[in-house]
Amino acid sequence: MHKYLQILNGLESLIHSRPYKEGEKLPSIRALSDQYSCSKSTIIRALNELEKQHLIYSVPKSGYYVVKRTNLLEENDSSIIDFATYAPDPDVFPYLDFQHCINKAIDTYKNELFVYGTPKGLPSLIQTVKGQLANHQIFADQRNIIVTSGIQQALSLLTAIPFPNGKSKILIEQPGYHLFIEHLETRQIPVLGIQRTAAGIDLDELEHLFRTESIKFFYTMPRFHNPLGSSFTQQEKKKIVELAKAYDVYIVEDDYLADFEQDSKADPLYAYDDSSHVIYLKSYSKIIFPGLRIGIAVIPDALMELFNRYKRLLDIDSSMLSQAALDIYLKSGMFERHKQKIRSSYSRRSQLLNDALQQHSALNGELFAYPSPKQPCIHAHIVLDSRVSIPQLINNLHRKSILLESVHKNYLSSFPKLPILKVTASNAKDKDIKPGILQLVDEMKKVYLTKTSL
Repeated sequence: MHKYLQILNGLESLIHSRPYKEGEKLPSIRALSDQYSCSKSTIIRALNELEKQHLIYSVPKSGYYVVKRTNLLEENDSSIIDFATYAPDPDVFPYLDFQHCINKAIDTYKNELFVYGTPKGLPSLIQTVKGQLANHQIFADQRNIIVTSGIQQALSLLTAIPFPNGKSKILIEQPGYHLFIEHLETRQIPVLGIQRTAAGIDLDELEHLFRTESIKFFYTMPRFHNPLGSSFTQQEKKKIVELAKAYDVYIVEDDYLADFEQDSKADPLYAYDDSSHVIYLKSYSKIIFPGLRIGIAVIPDALMELFNRYKRLLDIDSSMLSQAALDIYLKSGMFERHKQKIRSSYSRRSQLLNDALQQHSALNGELFAYPSPKQPCIHAHIVLDSRVSIPQLINNLHRKSILLESVHKNYLSSFPKLPILKVTASNAKDKDIKPGILQLVDEMKKVYLTKTSL
């Protein structure tokens, strides 16, 4: 990331974390230049960007001052601790940057944005995304990259179209993505489940299902699983791809949190696929904002014609304005700046959540187990003692303004459900995470003692 973007993130974070009051003067350009070990021109560039965002203002021959803030967290402070919401934190949405990109997109593309586009997506965005995917070890040809209206549309299309293997059933992890489960059950699609835990999946069972059932595709989240928060090992990924090739089963890889990966050696399933059996899906909803509704699908040649035809009949094309704005956002360096900012925020929250759960799990092993992942994730889960009533626990905590959500909807209606409680820090503030987990454990003790005393 460019030096001025690092400085920009640093100054923006300082302003938002309240060391500066409204109207307070920032350090001089010379002082900031010394502090960040860079040229004055780099500091001026960062300050100019902050001024465009209306975070600071300049006074000739005086310096830069913090703008009076009218819509900050202190005015939106709430006693609610949210461990339930999986969507990104609205406080880190890049509103101003993206507004600029929308305006720029209208100026740049003009009439092209307000007529029907192409089912595959805006060509310039596809070219830009191709380079981004390569950073994740997804070396795909442009012809195989398709822009969809979110990942949900891609999953719907893949469910609907016939596959070259001629098979009919869909295999999904349990627990798994609740909206896809709802989609499958609502449409009465033949579906099977395979249990996934923090330890992964039973690869022998996976092979048995691949061999004995008519599996069209296996839908999986290898990285930062929702709702478990765990990831497959390299060995597991290689074995899954190997089994898919051996039994002619397609893999639909949902890499929805790819941009949050810290381990440069953690490659997706797609990187190990040499038989075109992996369909790769990427979302921008969790890194920018959900309302963007832009997803990326990397489709094998054997499925391209049908996928394109079904998509064209479904919606003609995805929003051209959103695509053009995203293209500008990615090319400008704004995305890289935002990614570093949100990754830093989520990494901090992930570590706080991991530390709190580890600490209380060690002290309260009779109540719950916390399978700590190798790499802490913004999403986590705990396995409760069967005598702790999860519905009662959630209801009691709601009355205390601590929001948690059952994993019931993350399971197929017919699949056995484990006593799991999912905990996410996506929308929990740093200062609330440890106190919130403490209150969770205290309430868990009360529910447990009530049950055991009966």
